[in-house]
Amino acid sequence: MNCAIRSRSIPISSCIPIFILVLILNFGCPQSAQGQTYRVLHMFTGGPDGAQPQAGLIMDRHGNLYGTARYGGYYGGNCNGLGCGTVFELARSGSGWVLKSLHSFTETNDGADPVGALVFGPDGAFYGTTLYGGTNGCDGYGCGTVFKVTPPATICRSISCPWNETVLASFPGGAGGLFPYGGVVFDASGNIYGTTFQGGQQLLCNGHGCGVVYELSRTNGTWIESVLYDFTGANGAAPQAGLTFDASGNLYGTTVQGGAYDQGTVFTLTRSGSGWSGSTIHDFTGGPDGGGPLGNVIFDQAGNLFDTTVGGGGYYSGVAFELSPSAGGWNETVLANFGGNSSYPNAPLLMGPDGSLYGVGYGEATSSVFKLTPGSGGWTYTVLHDFGGRVYPNGGLVLDSDGNLFGTTSIGGDDQCEPYEGCGVIFEITP
Repeated sequence: MNCAIRSRSIPISSCIPIFILVLILNFGCPQSAQGQTYRVLHMFTGGPDGAQPQAGLIMDRHGNLYGTARYGGYYGGNCNGLGCGTVFELARSGSGWVLKSLHSFTETNDGADPVGALVFGPDGAFYGTTLYGGTNGCDGYGCGTVFKVTPPATICRSISCPWNETVLASFPGGAGGLFPYGGVVFDASGNIYGTTFQGGQQLLCNGHGCGVVYELSRTNGTWIESVLYDFTGANGAAPQAGLTFDASGNLYGTTVQGGAYDQGTVFTLTRSGSGWSGSTIHDFTGGPDGGGPLGNVIFDQAGNLFDTTVGGGGYYSGVAFELSPSAGGWNETVLANFGGNSSYPNAPLLMGPDGSLYGVGYGEATSSVFKLTPGSGGWTYTVLHDFGGRVYPNGGLVLDSDGNLFGTTSIGGDDQCEPYEGCGVIFEITP
């Protein structure tokens, strides 16, 4: 299946497998949590604050939240009137919250359409990716960037204090990759790793390339890109999520397409001499085991891997799964089948202190925040909040020390972003 990207005109969802658009029957009786309180902390306006956030949030030690909005902010350049996106802070202020725009992207040089989650770097700065922009081609939109955002060098006493952005890499397209959907991850030496949705050495995947795994390493103050792994279709295609390190320093990730059944894969990269060696640890069939994983994988302390898929399962509405190492291989266990729940799980899972898993999903009629609780008889699926409509909570969740959950939706809120059904919100769910 070709999922080439050549236009910024797609307002809400990314280029994702068509099977998630299949309508499903609404039946089944998931448990509903009692006593959960939902509130909106910020409604995006499409102005300087941004619009339609598609990534989750990160939290600092003071409980302030940081994230990206795909659109809004700067409206000049080549951003087609949608705005090029923002980096924002949502800071606690008394009993409320105040949003500050830290950076507005301009596309021409610094990037556009940040859809991956931010991460804290070893230096405390924010690092992330933009889907478009930068200094290279891709039909004039740019092939994407990796960026760094740092606070001003001097104290700023204004409520609006732009931070400083540095572009670490502009993707060249072709063999060097293009369109990084997912965020980045650091190793212990400060090197940066991620994936691109297309590109690579092979003229496969309808001539666009099937995507790459890349590394950015710093030499004499300059970040140099190296391609560690090319996807060919047979070993996966179209990686949309970022990467995760295990306790041994191996990298793990997913592809939305490709593999033995063209339903996506879970893969690993291990160090081999001075390079890396890649292999597939699971090929999804699109059947009961799932298909089309979109989120970053996570690990528990025992080395078991967890994630979700948007396809497969009952009525092709996705599953939550676990992969456990066994005798040199990996065994899959389906933890939850979302058939009948009308809510495709489409973002990284979050593991709580007690081993419970939290996630989000959307369907044609509704969107939800859910919890999976382990027990002796399996995992219990509980809806923590039903949004009552499709608001596209595309990003993962973050949990504070009091057990409050925070996340984003891509649409919803007020009507200032019509005809796209609102600019999105930042929400909190309290126990």
